[in-house]
Amino acid sequence: MERRPEESAILFGGRRRISAFLVLICLVFPAAFAQQGAGSEWQTLDQEVTELYGAGKYERALALAKKAVEVAEKEFGPEHPNLAASLNNLAALYRLEGQYAQAELLDKRALAITEKALGPDHPAVATRLNDLALLYRAQGRYAQAEPLDKRALAIREKALGPDHPAVATTLNNLAELYRAQGQYALAEPLYKRALVIREKVLGPDHPDVAISMNNLAELYRATDRIREAEELEKQAARIRALER
Repeated sequence: MERRPEESAILFGGRRRISAFLVLICLVFPAAFAQQGAGSEWQTLDQEVTELYGAGKYERALALAKKAVEVAEKEFGPEHPNLAASLNNLAALYRLEGQYAQAELLDKRALAITEKALGPDHPAVATRLNDLALLYRAQGRYAQAEPLDKRALAIREKALGPDHPAVATTLNNLAELYRAQGQYALAEPLYKRALVIREKVLGPDHPDVAISMNNLAELYRATDRIREAEELEKQAARIRALER
């Protein structure tokens, strides 16, 4: 079975597939903010962190992520979204290493900066909320994760529209939270809605569609609906074969 906690605002995916995409800063923040960092020492460091992570050189990535935070604070100030991005990168690396206390402090600071700089209803805030919720879910702190996922969903639906892929991601994350607690009746409609959005917006053969199918299939197996699970798994396998 394939089940994937999705999307972090970091520039790279999690070692255990915590992140769904390589999310560039220019997609998270307004272009004006990204341009302020263009060609700077900070941008160079951020790119190096991404490349090191991709090469599996996590210790070096961690060292440069720490330096990127220092440079961002010096170049842009303590309340700039570029600093929030670097804090988020560093938090993600700590999260991968199981250093949750350090990661939580950084994620919370990144969230506070983003809310102040961009406003409480900006999609980037939803991304920060998602990161903190993933951290709490990794620790089994479900009661703390749930309101963050719900707020992220509300922000994205309002800012991006009900059929945006980012909305599907948040629906999947909230469904994962409920599934982890055995609340299958709450998880199922969220998985289904995420699947419908992805099929509609990304196309029926997109890899994310296969992931949604597998997630829903796993729920069906958990609730002894084996025939339905097998049908979804076959469809997901077909999509993965196309990708290969």
